[in-house]
Amino acid sequence: MRAIVIVLLAALAAACTDSTPDNPAAQPAETVPAEANDIAERPDVTDDAAGAARASAEAAAVDAQVRAWMAQLDVEQKARLVSGSRGDPESLEQDIDRVPGAAGYTVALPEFGIRDAALADGPAGLRILPQRENDDATYYATAFPVATALASTWDIELVERVGVAMGEEIREYGVDVFLAPGMNLHRNPLGGRNFEYFSEDPLLSGTMAAAVVNGVESNGVGATIKHYLANNQETNRQLIDTLINERTLREIYLRGWEIAVERSQPWAIMSAYNQINGSPVSESRDLLTTVLRDEWGFEGVVMTDWFAGDDPVAQMKAGNNLLMPGVPERSEAIRRALETGELTEAELDFNVERILTMVARSRSQQGYAYSNEPDLEAHAATARAAAAEGTVLLKNDGAVLPLADNERSIAAFGATSYEFIAGGSGSGDVNEAYTVSLVQGLEEAGFEIEAELAQTYAEYRAVEEAKLPEPEFFFELVPLIPEMPLDPAAIERAAQTADLAVITIGRSSGEFQDRDIEGDFDLTQAEQTMLADVSAAFRAEQKKVVVILNVGNVIETASWREHADAIILPWQGGQEAGHAVVDVLTGRVNPSGKLPTSFPLAYSDVPSAASAMSFPGIELSDEEVPGFGALSRGRPAQVEYRDGLFVGYRYYDTFGVEPAWPFGHGLSYTTFEVHALQPTLTDSGYRTAVTVTNTGDLAGKEVVQIYVEAPSERLVKPIRELRAYAKTALLDTGQSQTLEMDIRVEDLASFDPDERAWIVDPGEYRFYVATSSRDIHRSLTVERAALRVREVIADLRHHRIVEDLAPDR
Repeated sequence: MRAIVIVLLAALAAACTDSTPDNPAAQPAETVPAEANDIAERPDVTDDAAGAARASAEAAAVDAQVRAWMAQLDVEQKARLVSGSRGDPESLEQDIDRVPGAAGYTVALPEFGIRDAALADGPAGLRILPQRENDDATYYATAFPVATALASTWDIELVERVGVAMGEEIREYGVDVFLAPGMNLHRNPLGGRNFEYFSEDPLLSGTMAAAVVNGVESNGVGATIKHYLANNQETNRQLIDTLINERTLREIYLRGWEIAVERSQPWAIMSAYNQINGSPVSESRDLLTTVLRDEWGFEGVVMTDWFAGDDPVAQMKAGNNLLMPGVPERSEAIRRALETGELTEAELDFNVERILTMVARSRSQQGYAYSNEPDLEAHAATARAAAAEGTVLLKNDGAVLPLADNERSIAAFGATSYEFIAGGSGSGDVNEAYTVSLVQGLEEAGFEIEAELAQTYAEYRAVEEAKLPEPEFFFELVPLIPEMPLDPAAIERAAQTADLAVITIGRSSGEFQDRDIEGDFDLTQAEQTMLADVSAAFRAEQKKVVVILNVGNVIETASWREHADAIILPWQGGQEAGHAVVDVLTGRVNPSGKLPTSFPLAYSDVPSAASAMSFPGIELSDEEVPGFGALSRGRPAQVEYRDGLFVGYRYYDTFGVEPAWPFGHGLSYTTFEVHALQPTLTDSGYRTAVTVTNTGDLAGKEVVQIYVEAPSERLVKPIRELRAYAKTALLDTGQSQTLEMDIRVEDLASFDPDERAWIVDPGEYRFYVATSSRDIHRSLTVERAALRVREVIADLRHHRIVEDLAPDR
């Protein structure tokens, strides 16, 4: 396990002061520990004696099996195992594809009883083919809400339940390892795969990723967190060189991965295509062995992204155990290196042992008789619940929502109202049986949809969808149809006959390309006109306008939000999104989602938008580098992370830049009172008890967030950073719940590149008890002495990138 300096807290002086008056209206209530949602160590699910004994016995059996296999294998056979089956001639001759649509397989050696493990894509659900040759059965998987929507729940227990449901489908369809979750950060809102990732914040990202992993792996199958590391864009993603200072790397981009490893110990981690400071991640021993294993204690497999890297021998020596999906030329290069001594058998053995451990743990190796019949109905219900819990109520002027009983007739505007977007495209797309649209959800809930308007949209959609090109590859992003120009007379008729207007703005993005500002981050002129004209017509009739954002990424809202009485953000909520949105509209579910990423007023406010060098980088050549098959790897390029530590709310809050909607923001149909007590010392740090009372008229949930401001005289630091969070249960009117949130001493530390250690600076630490990064209910302070928490082993410094780099503005 990672090296940690033992802290003797008894010797530490901690003087606590309170800078916010007590709130006498908040009544003490039953104390409910919140360790599942804060940064404190999560108790192992096998803490009971029987579970621990069972886990120990299983681990011993796996270890014995791996040792037995290693004693029988020769060098040639070991060399075959470190490459996926696509790179193995014998595997290709067998043409094994027992799970059609799986992304790849490990190599089987039947003569030793070693079976192949099947690996399949995610992260919004299992990606396999829904139909098979000469087979009338269907093999659909559940499309769950995208990762950003799951993170918006701020509910670890719920997200783990989603992981359990995913894992049951993975197991019952015969897959062994899920290539998910993804957990790169939302550094820039134009990132094409942001929907696959959780947040702009490493704590929220790491805890959410761990929840998915723990849920998936409870089924005896593996999960893979990806794409390690700083793989935050699609533009030239295979060749981009990310230039980043070590402190930023450790505090922002590595931190979430460390949390995920600490809390879930996943079966696998996928290394990314990109370089960091001139070194390909998949060939970096510092990142793959020294940081992952020596500093953090990671025990699983490191595998490449598909076809990643140029030097398979360097990948082996770095500790990139498994090369996927396997390329014959790379397998041959490994064999030659073994013959010449460039690669030693001991180095090869290290990689093989990790792979065999994963195989030995797999359901396939254990001979599990998978059914091909997961409980899709139950999983749809889980997806619906998660989609509703992850819906964020951004605006609700005049309490227009939930809908009143007499508001039953709805005019649905926006082409996406009639065909919701379940998720993004690419390897993260799921082949689900259906997607419930907004209109379908409304009709099934008994609402009347304005018929003439719906017919106009149906005719328009049929014409425009016929113009769309057929995708050449499954991962190709098919553009959405343009928004329909509206006849002013049709808007007027709808305003007179319907009780209110619902407008949906839709966006999709995916693998291989980042988004555009014009017409994607910003609304199109047709969308702006629709919002303005519909709002004017309905408000003239004293009727309300609700806007729904069916998007996978952040968009601009400041220029048009005045046209909406309420704005709902369900993101891309999976196959049950239409039902989930209607649950929120009607109040069947009181919204409790909170933003996991900031919404800027304009793209120009984004800290990484200052120059092309900061995002998406500068191309170093005009020539594209060919890849495998018909794919291009893009052009060599460099990107400098000039925003440093100041990503998302860390920038907006520190430099006083007003966002459209702050990190952590989300409204409810009820109101809450938040009362915090003084932090108390624990064996590992501080515990803060926060009592939440429902002071409104409807049952609801609240998310409490604790941000910490640290002394910044010696090192430049963000003004405050999220250090713990917890979500209440459903509280009835007048009901209270006390949440206890732990913050470890080491979570107060900053990385000092000169000291090569994490350091707690002396001075005053302010704990902000909040419901968003800008909505602070109470401020508490503790005094700390200086402390050297733990030293690091890997040296990740780069001579061109200065430390403590502030945003380039």
